[in-house]
Amino acid sequence: MSERFDHVIVGAGSAGCVLAARLSEDPGTRVLLLEAGGTDVGQDAITIPAAFASQFRTGLDWGFSTEEQKHAQGRRLYWPRGKVLGGCSSMNAMIYIRGSRHDYDEWAQLTGDRAWSFDGVLPYFLRSEDNVRGASAYHATGGPLRVEEQRSPSPLTRAFLQDLAAYGQEPNDDFNGAEQDGSGLYQVTQKRGERWSAARAFLHPAMGRDNLVVRTGALTTRVLVEGGRAVGVAYRHEGQLKTVHADGEVVLSGGAVNSPQLLMLSGIGPAPHLRDVGVDVVHDLPGVGQGLQDHPSMPVEYGVRATTLKDAQAPANVAKYYLAKKGPLTSNVGEGGSFFRSRSDLEHVDMQFHFAPVQYREQGARDAQDDAVTFAVTLVRVASRGAVTLRSADPTWAPAIDGGYLSDEADVDALVEGVRVAREVARGGALGKVVTGESEMTAGLQGDDLREAVRARIESLYHPVSSCRMGTDDLSVVDSELKVHGLQGLRVVDASVMPTLVRGNTNAPTIMIAERAADLLRGRTRAALAEATA
Repeated sequence: MSERFDHVIVGAGSAGCVLAARLSEDPGTRVLLLEAGGTDVGQDAITIPAAFASQFRTGLDWGFSTEEQKHAQGRRLYWPRGKVLGGCSSMNAMIYIRGSRHDYDEWAQLTGDRAWSFDGVLPYFLRSEDNVRGASAYHATGGPLRVEEQRSPSPLTRAFLQDLAAYGQEPNDDFNGAEQDGSGLYQVTQKRGERWSAARAFLHPAMGRDNLVVRTGALTTRVLVEGGRAVGVAYRHEGQLKTVHADGEVVLSGGAVNSPQLLMLSGIGPAPHLRDVGVDVVHDLPGVGQGLQDHPSMPVEYGVRATTLKDAQAPANVAKYYLAKKGPLTSNVGEGGSFFRSRSDLEHVDMQFHFAPVQYREQGARDAQDDAVTFAVTLVRVASRGAVTLRSADPTWAPAIDGGYLSDEADVDALVEGVRVAREVARGGALGKVVTGESEMTAGLQGDDLREAVRARIESLYHPVSSCRMGTDDLSVVDSELKVHGLQGLRVVDASVMPTLVRGNTNAPTIMIAERAADLLRGRTRAALAEATA
């Protein structure tokens, strides 16, 4: 006999952890959270901030790669995705960025729902937040998600910020305040020098509740649909295929890769594609998996005569970390940054720097060999689009990911300009004292040669979204209340629903989406929601 719960949530990433915690606050609501990965407890690679890249290509990582990217010299780009409680919030660089006000006002236009405007979503950001700076018009205290300053930022990062200011990018001590433009140190989701993931912030405090069941090592294989309504899911656990019934709703929170994959495995998606891979069509929904967006990042590296994070794991630094929770192991690696425009005629920012006081090659998969710093020149307003599709009807097969990188030449133009700015900053008065030269991978390249270097070197910044996007057009997947078009009892709540990619890192926006979804699932009326966001 199938188990029964009020809500079944698939995926314990940033969104799933929030939903499980919030929905189970009502003792009369039974919640099941299914996670394909394992526990985050006792994992130093998760807890120690600077160690996050050591999770890549391990059992904590789905370890996806894209298809060969036609406009990126045919390369397959590696996509790390957290396969563990906390999901990517247990694996990311912990940068707390919400994005631009304009991002959310655009969402409101695209969805026809003012609740997704900046003024509408700000209360949900505040609900989560416990910011070390205290409460203000843009920040809050007392929420589960701790947001702190970096404990031991590198002197090289401060030199970078000094040179950015000299170049003309005004200092900004709060990218999540009134204005996003400018440069500064990133705030991070840490607590006393340790990673503060969505699992630690939201899920673990809730796991003692009798009405919440968290099941790890559980791979969901299909959403069960009867008479146009999602009634439960099938999943594999401990070598057995099991089913569970949802008396309320099924919620997919697997992220921009796994959520569209599961919909399609369940027969919900573009009918011709589903037939091609041998999946019976349950509900023809052409937009599933389409419209994928990600932030491409171009690394520009400079050798330096200075101490970098290369030796972060030296015995003295390990001792400093465990005794005082300070030192280079508390670094989030991408310590400083800025938001700026690649063209003077742009109304809003389209570029972001992530400055790492370390040689960061192959997305951290290879230990730094030399003392160097890395500018991650990141495009945050992306014109190119990709897609997620199935390779097989077998749920254990990874889906096919086409990032669509650089298919629009405008993206290449912007990244080339970003490289030019990075070079100007690296020649500044503070960094110039220690920089020994640009790495051989890009040194001296200009014009078409530099454009080809961008195609040869760009990487994912780990921010895939929009593969199950909100909207009202024919290729949208969910409505403004995150309900899957044309079905009952089924919602998608994760980064895949973003109508467009925000200008910045995506963890905080994903948590915000889940906070709002929790209210929607708890049945708060539109009037109550309007009052909450007034």
